[in-house]
Amino acid sequence: MTTMTYFQLRRIGMLVLLMSMLAGCGKNESSNNAESKGDPSKEQTEQSTHSAKEPAKGESSAPEREGKKNEQGLTLTEKEMAAAGIKVAEMEEQQVNEQIVVTATIQANQNKFAQVAPRVAGRVTKVMVNQGEKVKQGQALALIDSIEVGEAQSAYAQAATEQALAKTSMERAEKLYADQIIAQKEYLRVRADFEKAKAVLRAASEKRQALGVAGQGTGRDGVSVFAVSAPFSGMIIDKKAVLGELAQPDKALFSIADLSTVWIETNLYEKDIGKVKLGAPAVITVAAYPGENFNGKVTYVSSVMDKESRTIRARVEVPNTDGRLKLDMFADAAIATAGATKAMLLPDAAVVLVQGQPTVFVQEAGGFEARAVDLGDKLRNRVVLKSGVQPGENVVTSGAYALKAKMLKSQISAE
Repeated sequence: MTTMTYFQLRRIGMLVLLMSMLAGCGKNESSNNAESKGDPSKEQTEQSTHSAKEPAKGESSAPEREGKKNEQGLTLTEKEMAAAGIKVAEMEEQQVNEQIVVTATIQANQNKFAQVAPRVAGRVTKVMVNQGEKVKQGQALALIDSIEVGEAQSAYAQAATEQALAKTSMERAEKLYADQIIAQKEYLRVRADFEKAKAVLRAASEKRQALGVAGQGTGRDGVSVFAVSAPFSGMIIDKKAVLGELAQPDKALFSIADLSTVWIETNLYEKDIGKVKLGAPAVITVAAYPGENFNGKVTYVSSVMDKESRTIRARVEVPNTDGRLKLDMFADAAIATAGATKAMLLPDAAVVLVQGQPTVFVQEAGGFEARAVDLGDKLRNRVVLKSGVQPGENVVTSGAYALKAKMLKSQISAE
């Protein structure tokens, strides 16, 4: 009885152990199967994460492509373009004359410039014009009281009276001689007196002319008072006449200039002398009128070189009928030479700086593209375009700064 109990207990223990082992094996197999098959939701999450982090080769995400497009182009509506004043022009090559650009100053045309002074000393009794006034030829500018002129006027008046009396005597003597009332000797004496009176009057008239008072009578101002007159029509650009002061022949009372044409005085370097010819067209620009050109031509090239600066003087004559060009203004003179090339030209307003690089905006389908360009020589208010744009492309010529501001605003918003 004791033995049976022992073996029974032993068998029961072995059965329990075997069942435990079988149960453990089944659990491990289920766990392995679960890991090998995987959780569908977890697998989808991992695949989504993997796809987001590692896009397929050769492809980029949609947001990246869209951002790149915005950086290259700007899209504006017709209303926005009109509000910004955007104008577009097609680029084409054109013939460009080579030019020499030099700095210059504006001076009066010396062929129509005069300094007015009395020919004899006298005291200024009246000043009749002011600086800046326009005067006509022969217009009185000031009155001068001179003793010498008074003496000359008196002598002329006396000579004129004596000549008139001698003429009357001569006419009377001719009648008497014709009627044989007086002798020939008497007639010849009267005739000689008349010729002498004419000579005295002629001498007195020439003296008045030498003093600059010919044609001026002895009016109510007195025989010693005469007028200083304008030699030609022009403008009073300087006035030194002061009431009551003594006027001298070697001191100008007025400076008069006809400013309908002006001279642009400049200096040419030795290397440019052979390129500039008389009659060559020139374009003048001044800071007072930006964007405006004044056309003229070369009228003088000096034959003497300055030893120190190694330059020669040159002159451009420019019409100035409206008087906008003022004396002593600084100017730039672009003188055309014989050489010519073909190039594309852009207005200065079409070029803007983007990160220090000259840039223009080219119109493309659906918008505008900012494009870096290489520039050449400047020609007045235009610039030569060397590279960056091809002939036939449309470039913004007005409103480029508005496009630049919009482009910078878009970049800031994207960042």
